[in-house]
Amino acid sequence: MNRPIRVLIAKPGLDGHDRGAKVVARALRDAGMEVVYTGLRQSAEAIVSAAVQEDVDAVGLSVLSGAHLQHFGDVIDRLRAAGVDDVLVFGGGIVPDGDRSTLQHMGVGEVFGPGSPTSVMVAYLQREVPRQRELAHQRALARQRTLAQLPETEAGS
Repeated sequence: MNRPIRVLIAKPGLDGHDRGAKVVARALRDAGMEVVYTGLRQSAEAIVSAAVQEDVDAVGLSVLSGAHLQHFGDVIDRLRAAGVDDVLVFGGGIVPDGDRSTLQHMGVGEVFGPGSPTSVMVAYLQREVPRQRELAHQRALARQRTLAQLPETEAGS
C-alpha cells in the first residue's frame, strides 16, 4: 500500500500555545504527508476519535504544560481501548529527559524537544510508519491464519 503517510497533530489539555504544532504540521505536509490538525485544547477522547475517523498512521501530541505523562497516557490508553494498536504515537514539547524513558515504556515512539529540526521529524516518520504498517500487516495475516484453522463453529462465533 503506497498511500501517503497520514498524521494527526493535536494539542491535548489546556495548553494554549500552538505555534510549534503548526510549524510541524506544515513541515509534514510540505514533505508530502497528509496532516490533520485538531487545534487547541483537545481531550484524549476527541484526539482518538479523530485518529480513528481519519485512519491515521501516526498521532503527534504537542505538550508544553508539563502534563505530558497524563496526556500521552490518556491518548495511548484510549487508542488501545479502541483496538487501535497500529498507530505510531510521537510528540514534542517541553519534556524533561527523565520522563522520556517513561513515555517510551508507555508506547511513545519519540519525543522531540524545542528546536528539533523538522527534517528530523519528517525522517523519523518516513522511517517508522512503513515499519508500523508492516507490523500491522503481519498481525492481520496471523489473525487470518488463526481464524482459518478454527472449526467453523468457533470461527463464526
